[in-house]
Amino acid sequence: MAQGTRLFVGITRDTLPQVKDKYPFVYLERGRLEIDDSSVKWRDADGNVVPLPVATLNTLLLGPGTTVTHEAIKTAAAANCAVCWVGEDSLLFYAAGFLPTADTRNLKQQMRLASEPGSALAVARKMFALRFPEVDLTGKTLQEMMGMEGSRVRALYQQKAEQYQVGWRGRHFIPGKFTLSDMTNQILTACNAALYGILCSAIHAMGYSPHIGFIHSGSPLPFVYDMADLYKAPLCIDLAFSLTREMAGFYDKHKVSAAFRQRVISLDLLAQVAMDLTTLMEGKRAGRRRQ
Repeated sequence: MAQGTRLFVGITRDTLPQVKDKYPFVYLERGRLEIDDSSVKWRDADGNVVPLPVATLNTLLLGPGTTVTHEAIKTAAAANCAVCWVGEDSLLFYAAGFLPTADTRNLKQQMRLASEPGSALAVARKMFALRFPEVDLTGKTLQEMMGMEGSRVRALYQQKAEQYQVGWRGRHFIPGKFTLSDMTNQILTACNAALYGILCSAIHAMGYSPHIGFIHSGSPLPFVYDMADLYKAPLCIDLAFSLTREMAGFYDKHKVSAAFRQRVISLDLLAQVAMDLTTLMEGKRAGRRRQ
């Protein structure tokens, strides 16, 4: 696949971040992470060897075709560099390694905000303000704002159905029975899952927990779902309806994946997520969403 259509591109000596930078993550695929001369090296499928300055990295994202030695993990852990195992371009998230010596500043801030009802509601209100920039949400309860969001999303579904001239009977998804849904719902489900994978990786990479949410509850990844709702409209919903019309009744997972990846790149999602997480967790005023 051409680099222009990739969310992440392969690491080379030229693209490696400088020591002065503190990168949230580096994505690796199809190669071996190992130790050579007491430092971590990445050996790709073509035999190229790239030294990785793990002390300047928050997280290594290990994609398909990756092998890693015990010593490499040990060295990364000693340098406070976390490791996550992900699907291609981090579109799926599988697992994360937790560091016994990791900097927990961001996690502590997240827990502090979530544990106090007033501050938790304030964070939730900022999240909703990103979707309702013209509405004064002062005094609104969480239930009232969730009701507003539900109405907004239902109206958006109908608007997109009319825009792309696609039949729509509502959002339907049965876990484990993907093919029983109609075309639009299948694409929505696939795109949502990919979005959750990216967000889970990004949240881990920035030192936050996907398990501590402010709006959602009763699920394994409430903070991922909180953040996902900020991006679903332009990224998943619009794409699902436009692809439904293009695919004309024949679901093509490769076309869905390619279109989703390109939409992520065009929206500069990774930069937006990093900016939004910082804004929401550091108490800054929420700004208007980029369309």
